[in-house]
Amino acid sequence: MSLAQDETWFDDDAGRLVRPYTVSNGRTKPSFHLDLLSIVAATGQIRQAQLSLDHAQALGLCHHPVSVVEVSAHLRLPVTVTKVLLSDLVDCGALTAHSPDPAADPTNRNLLEALLDGLQRRL
Repeated sequence: MSLAQDETWFDDDAGRLVRPYTVSNGRTKPSFHLDLLSIVAATGQIRQAQLSLDHAQALGLCHHPVSVVEVSAHLRLPVTVTKVLLSDLVDCGALTAHSPDPAADPTNRNLLEALLDGLQRRL
């Protein structure tokens, strides 16, 4: 199935018209471990036209390093479904993924303030 033949099943008021479990083919567990703060980036080895619509949309958001949670928000999909899509892309070599440093303190006030400042500038 090529990207050109697909349509976007989305209604501005109702949201996505396709159930999330159909996007992930009923899978609820990704084959590659990703958490919300994992950073994914496109490798350039696979073109969007070679993928299904949902996989192509996810890959299109990853031209620059981006977190899993950001991809999920842009796709307007549950994080679990997004992780399945992204892990598929990692498995086929279209994406690289890096988990956050386990030594990083997620409650570090300076880090959280910098994150909030960056988000406010983007909005």
